[in-house]
Parts: sequence; C-alpha cells; structure tokens
Amino acid sequence: MALVFGRLLLALIFAFCAVAAIAPKSAPAAEVRVSVDQAKLIKLPENVATIVIGNPLIADGSLQPGNILVVTGKGYGTTNVIALDRTGAVLMERSVEVQGPREHTVVVYRGPTRETYSCAPYCNPQITLGDANIFFNQTINQTATRNSFAQIPPPTR
Repeated sequence: MALVFGRLLLALIFAFCAVAAIAPKSAPAAEVRVSVDQAKLIKLPENVATIVIGNPLIADGSLQPGNILVVTGKGYGTTNVIALDRTGAVLMERSVEVQGPREHTVVVYRGPTRETYSCAPYCNPQITLGDANIFFNQTINQTATRNSFAQIPPPTR
C-alpha cells in the first residue's frame, strides 16, 4: 500500500512539474509606458549609431543630443526599441507599451459608435483611435482647420 501511495505521489509531482513547464508564461511588463500622442525620454548608452523601432505605427523615436531618445506613442499596442552601435552590436533593447489616455477622458457610446472627449475641466472632442469614423473625421478636420489658421503669416503693412 505504501509503495502504491509513493508511486501515486511521485506521479502527481511529475505531472505538476510538466504542467508548470508548459504553462503559458505571463508577458513581461513593458519597460517604457507612454500614452498615445505623448512622449517619454529614454537615456541611451554611449556610442549609439542606429535606433530600430519594431513597429513605427505604435511608437516613433527621435535621437537627440546627449544620448537621449524621444519616444512618441502613435498607436495602441506593444513594440520594442533597439539601439545599435556602428558595428551593429546591440547596446540596448527595451519594450514599449503605448496606451490610451487615462486622465480627464470621457468615452460616450451611442449604440455601436464611440466618441471620446477630453474633460479638463470642460469637455471637448478628442482625436482618439477607435472612435466612430464620422466623429473622428469631423474632429480631425476641425483641428486641421484651426492649425492652418495658426500658420497664416500676419498681413504686411
């Protein structure tokens, strides 16, 4: 009886170890988190010659003097940033997670459509990926029109 119990216990231990070995691992937390349309600064190691962005639709990067990389969130998701030296050796690799806005945001659902507003302190339409096409296009057109007025040179006298 003790032999059967011992073998059963041993079989359970092996089964547990096998399940633990093949169980899906949780994804590692992103090392850099940034919101869409926001930027974060990353200090790079010395001698960086090339920056590689895994998916430029999710994040973009701009190398600045002093070994500073400006990472800007472009779309939702996770990507990576790799810094290489002149020989192609990897000096740094970091994961980047781009999230939607969290603060002062109100999302309105009208049936299957969605509209996002920035409410700080008054609510105004906000350009947000995933909003209804009509709302998104109307908001983007209004923003483009406003921005074009800011670029008109002053009248000459």
